[in-house]
Amino acid sequence: MAECRFKRVLLKLSGEAIAKKDDENKVDEIFDPEIIDRIADVVKRLVDDGIQVGIVIGAGNIWRGAYGKGVKRARADQMGMLGTMINCLRLEDAIEKKNCPVTVMSPINMNSFAEQYDFRKAIAHLNDGMVVIFGAGTGIPFVTTDTTVVVRASEIDADVILMAKNIDGIYTRDPRDENGEIDRSVPRYKVVSYDECLVKGLHATDVSASAIAKEQKMDMYVFALSDPENIIKVVKGEEIGTLVTHKSDTEPQFH
Repeated sequence: MAECRFKRVLLKLSGEAIAKKDDENKVDEIFDPEIIDRIADVVKRLVDDGIQVGIVIGAGNIWRGAYGKGVKRARADQMGMLGTMINCLRLEDAIEKKNCPVTVMSPINMNSFAEQYDFRKAIAHLNDGMVVIFGAGTGIPFVTTDTTVVVRASEIDADVILMAKNIDGIYTRDPRDENGEIDRSVPRYKVVSYDECLVKGLHATDVSASAIAKEQKMDMYVFALSDPENIIKVVKGEEIGTLVTHKSDTEPQFH
């Protein structure tokens, strides 16, 4: 692989990204073995090239905690945390089968199948070439996995956040038409600041995640996971997706 511009990255995967979709692009089965295997292969190649990789996975394929009808919000979020652990263990298994060292860490005590989260231990694992998958969010309710990824990235001193989504960047407005297709006439950002996202209500991440990322000077790339090779392309420096920068004086740039 070509020379990489980052040494330590934190990759965010949505739960939907590892799910199998139906013809209407809705979650049909919670896991797509093919996409998970391709992600694991990409992660293995990054590690082989000397890149330290942390991963946070959402749980939208299993449980939409905030929307659980009739379920107390705090409990619904706890269910969502457990959903992330299922996803983490599934990805851990796939990465392990690539003969790549990997562990899952959780802020909630689950010692029978995950390590107790400690950022110093996580950094030690990364320095040893081990992939670290961070499960169960931050361990408290009312906090999304978007916020989790910014917090974990800051704690482990990641160089950048790689936000792999079901869309290929950040647009000036929702580009999807009524059929879910992307309207390419809608401008797509190449570079945009967190301030711009917050002021204009652009949904790069949730508001709290953007605010923390700006404060911690933690940049992120938002790009499509439709092709897992995009992860490597971003790390190599190819200009895909959208760079969200903490620099307030950055003028927006478009593709």
